[in-house]
Amino acid sequence: MPSDADILQTIKQAFAGCRRPKHFTDYMHCEECAEHDEVLRSRDVDTLQIEDVGNPGWDPICFTSPEGFAYYLPALTRLALAEPDSAHGWYGTQLLWHLLSDGRKNHRLLACTSEQRFAVVQFLRHLVETRASLADSHCSTDDLFQALEIWSDEIDIS
Repeated sequence: MPSDADILQTIKQAFAGCRRPKHFTDYMHCEECAEHDEVLRSRDVDTLQIEDVGNPGWDPICFTSPEGFAYYLPALTRLALAEPDSAHGWYGTQLLWHLLSDGRKNHRLLACTSEQRFAVVQFLRHLVETRASLADSHCSTDDLFQALEIWSDEIDIS
C-alpha cells in the first residue's frame, strides 16, 4: 500500500504541468468572487492552508476555474490527507464534494488528462484504504465511492 507521501508525490507529478492562473475566479463578477480570487492569488500549492478553504460556507474552491482547481489539487490533496482540524474538521469531505460536483459532467474532471484522472483515482483508492473510518464518521463514504466511480470512468485503472 502506498504511503500518504507516495500519493502526494503521485498527485504532484500528475499536476506539475498545471500553470498558475493569473486569476482563479471570475473576480469581476462580484465582491465575493474578488475576495476568493485575492485569497487564492496570495497563496500557492505549498502555502494554501485549511483556514483558506476549510469553511464550506465560504470556500474559494467553489468559485475556482478548472485550471485553478488543477493548479491547487496537490494542496487540496495534502489538506485531505492531514489530520482533521479542530476548527474545520476533515477537509476530505469538501474535496469529495468538489470532485463530485455535477457528476460525470464535472468541469474539473473533464479538464483533466487521463494521467491526472488516474492520479486522482489512486488518491481516492488511498482514502478508501486508509481513511474509510474517517469518511464514515463524516458521512462521506457514499461520496468517496461515487467519486471513485466517476473519476475511474474512461481510464485504464489496471
